[in-house]
Amino acid sequence: MVDRAEVEQLLKRLYAARVGGRLDELCALFSAQANFRIAGASDGKPIALAAQGREAIRPWLAMMVKTFKLARHEILTTLIDGERGAVRWRADIHSRITGAVVATELVDMIEVADGEISAYIEYFVPTTSKG
Repeated sequence: MVDRAEVEQLLKRLYAARVGGRLDELCALFSAQANFRIAGASDGKPIALAAQGREAIRPWLAMMVKTFKLARHEILTTLIDGERGAVRWRADIHSRITGAVVATELVDMIEVADGEISAYIEYFVPTTSKG
């Protein structure tokens, strides 16, 4: 069983690595068998991806780190219940390919086992204002 403080520390490391674009640190937080899903929309088009296991997750995380830079990252709400966490956050997401910057709100649902992320689901939607 993981306690609240351990989940909080894991979440802090997760967002620090993601905002900092540190791929190796980010990947190391996931268990070898982790489930990973992202769902949302961009330019009115749905985006969904899923991967099972750290080795399958790494290329997706690498693409995210290489393609998108996060700015003005702000955690809005964090809820922790046992080994589960929910984080509502926002950031300006800058595409290194197109140069576009999109204010985005996200919700991450995270499960932790043995000190690692065992399940990660992220939902996102671009917002119309930065406020």
